[in-house]
Amino acid sequence: MADFMTGFRISSSGMTAQRMRMNTISSNIANINTTRSAEGGAYRRKDVIFEAMPEVQNFGDILSVNSPRADMQRVQVTDVISDRRAPIMKYEPEHPDANDEGYVAYPNINLMEEMTNMIQATRGYEANVTALQNSKDMVMKSLEIGR
Repeated sequence: MADFMTGFRISSSGMTAQRMRMNTISSNIANINTTRSAEGGAYRRKDVIFEAMPEVQNFGDILSVNSPRADMQRVQVTDVISDRRAPIMKYEPEHPDANDEGYVAYPNINLMEEMTNMIQATRGYEANVTALQNSKDMVMKSLEIGR
């Protein structure tokens, strides 16, 4: 049963990471025309950074090199970074956020890029749901065998 639980934890970590990625992408899309942000200036596109982490439950597992779980890894979001690309400058002298020359800084967000990233995140989430469902089905089948 412990091996099934490991599979559940790994799949759920992938689902959690992809959900955070989808939330970040949604925020980018929602702020595609935001010229004024809390940080000052135009909204900066955000992206999540994933990292593979060893699937361990306790400190002993970390120290054990020969642990059967030493090669199993879960995914974790380690950071949310802001894009460094320069904002898109549009000439709109009547806009309240226009600079002295009449240009307004808009976020450098490509809607097609964001939609592609959303599709990738959705498919990653769905793959983890499928893996979790298959693990659950295997547990149920093994319980049926034990009857």
